[in-house]
Amino acid sequence: MTKFAEFTGKTEAAAIEAGLEALGLDRDEVSVEVLERAKAGFLGIGATPAKVRLSYEGPDDEPAAAEEPAPAPKAEKKTVYTPPKAEETPKAEKEPKPVLEPEPTHPVDDEASRAITAFLEGLLKHMDIECAVSVELSERGAYEVKLEGEALGRVIGRRGDTLDAIQQLTGYAVNRGRRERVRVHLDAEGYRARREEALAAMARRTAERAIRMRRSITLEPMNAYERHVVHTALQDYPHITTHSVGAEPNRRTVISYDEAEGTWAEEE
Repeated sequence: MTKFAEFTGKTEAAAIEAGLEALGLDRDEVSVEVLERAKAGFLGIGATPAKVRLSYEGPDDEPAAAEEPAPAPKAEKKTVYTPPKAEETPKAEKEPKPVLEPEPTHPVDDEASRAITAFLEGLLKHMDIECAVSVELSERGAYEVKLEGEALGRVIGRRGDTLDAIQQLTGYAVNRGRRERVRVHLDAEGYRARREEALAAMARRTAERAIRMRRSITLEPMNAYERHVVHTALQDYPHITTHSVGAEPNRRTVISYDEAEGTWAEEE
């Protein structure tokens, strides 16, 4: 079921980060609505913090710490900041921003990992797909699941849509009846890393086009995780802001040119 929690911080970004830390979730696992923007006040007088509402999926009987039930928000809101550029770098010398770094993991053999393995092995057998399932635990407590085998294209699907569906099904199956939520990240033959690299490269090319044309460019629909990769790849890109528009499953990322050195962009 969808759950909601509200958090505050000196800035919108700080409030979001505080919420993610308190809930133990990643940015791609929540939708964000900015309820109140931060106000600096005059000489520190009358300053007010930013307030955001995070919505996320959790088991029916999951504890709702720091949570206030509220109607589902009409649309996700996200505040993205492109900081001022210290020094202009010639285009030829620009270093590509690395894609999301994988978290360190270690082998795990507990009840949750065994449940994940059993569910996936049964599902893959039903799909008549032979592959090995390995489960490790990340430093942030997510179960990183890897599928290794031959011809896993049917598991990955078009742009990872089948892989995403299997990951979601696995999460639902493993979390049924649990009080503490188990986070499952599923990959097959290193598809996620390759997709991240391709998305980051595409995002940088599109940002250059937006700067040359001095306009906004709307990308094709992407899931929350892929939009997060694009936002991350361009968060320090000069004269570029990113935001998302539309509703799932057709939510799109917009890459916008902004002449200012650093600006805030809000999702519509």
